[in-house]
Amino acid sequence: MHAPSTMPAETRKKALALPGDEGVFFFITADMAMFALFFLVFMVGQAQAPDIYRASRAALDPTLGLLNTLILATSGWLMVRAVDAARRERWSAARRNVIAAALVGLGFAVTKAFEYHAKISHGITLNTNEFFTYYYAFTGLHFFHFVIGILVLAITQAKLATPEGEKTRIWLESAAAYWHMVDLLWMVLFPMLYLAGGTA
Repeated sequence: MHAPSTMPAETRKKALALPGDEGVFFFITADMAMFALFFLVFMVGQAQAPDIYRASRAALDPTLGLLNTLILATSGWLMVRAVDAARRERWSAARRNVIAAALVGLGFAVTKAFEYHAKISHGITLNTNEFFTYYYAFTGLHFFHFVIGILVLAITQAKLATPEGEKTRIWLESAAAYWHMVDLLWMVLFPMLYLAGGTA
């Protein structure tokens, strides 16, 4: 038989609870479900026209996609450090890490702007073909989420300047959860758009 847990019930409840605000996690779940549907539609299109998707994918630069993956992964890691610092009530360290996460994350915007400009200058637009319609739609929607995330990080660092204990920690955890969603979505978009081959 297993020995009964000596952990107080309230402590166990906190240990099992999601970090941050539950409403934020509901939004994240709904958003991820929406993107999952979009990805499914993309896969169906790819199965129906693999040659078009394969040729179009060859016009993308996987190095830029990888660079953006590294940028967002690094920014996400800095948010992990920020949350860890806040849980230790090291508010100044938490704020520094959030600011660093936002500054590193802005590199994504620079790279994406460069990529969009290069594609459009070569005549590759939303109307080029079905693949690029999805490319601009998906990366554009992701970029919209990214911009919201940057704004959330800006508000978060301001709140950390005058922390209010648990209230500020919950806000930070919620902001970090949203930012990780932005990371995760790109982790799916990168291989799907830049690397995965069409079916034969």
